[in-house]
Amino acid sequence: MNNDLNRNLQPANPYGYGSGANTSLLARNRVLRNTYWLLALSMIPTVLGAWAGIAFNVAGVMGARPGMTMIVFLVGAFGLMFAIQKYKDSGVGVALLLVFTFFMGLMLSRLLSYVLGFSNGVSLITLAFGGTAIIFGAMATIATVSKRDFSGMGKWLMVGAIIILVAALANVFLQLPALMLTISVLAIGIFSAFMLYDVQRVINGGETNYVSATLAIYLDIYNVFTNLLAILGIFGGSRD
Repeated sequence: MNNDLNRNLQPANPYGYGSGANTSLLARNRVLRNTYWLLALSMIPTVLGAWAGIAFNVAGVMGARPGMTMIVFLVGAFGLMFAIQKYKDSGVGVALLLVFTFFMGLMLSRLLSYVLGFSNGVSLITLAFGGTAIIFGAMATIATVSKRDFSGMGKWLMVGAIIILVAALANVFLQLPALMLTISVLAIGIFSAFMLYDVQRVINGGETNYVSATLAIYLDIYNVFTNLLAILGIFGGSRD
């Protein structure tokens, strides 16, 4: 009888998540709140990394050696992501996440340096930031208020992300403007959908660790911002 009573007291889970079915609404809200706080905090080392990359001409070195830059990026990014997941249940995971976001800001400095070469570069960066914020706000709102289950999108989005990664690696050597534009457009669509998917996973209890949740959403935002900025640079950059 006690077991039946305990089962009746568990919060309903209309989306059928396995582990999330036993997660209380209070706990889910706490994970979401901590995720948003850590996400906001992660923007500080990102900005510092981007500033350092431009100030110390790391961006220039990356531009001169794109192949080596890609290797450093892949090794550094995936290595840090693996470490973050390993230590996600401790303060070490938080520290590694902040190191990761600094590293990503450093890698971002090449694109920022290129855009700042335009006379309207600051405006383009501001526009890309604002556009990314609007997209994230819209996706987070849909994830919060919608009763639809978006969990089925995960495997298709992952396939799309892998295709984009392979195409981007190939274009490091091919240097095809049309392919770069196609990649950027697809990336904005796919990672915008990832925002919706990742936020809803937290809301519905599919993700119960705020460090992992922050990492996922940070990567969504980062990819939307960089690809949106790249498109704005192509079509809106001015040398006057």
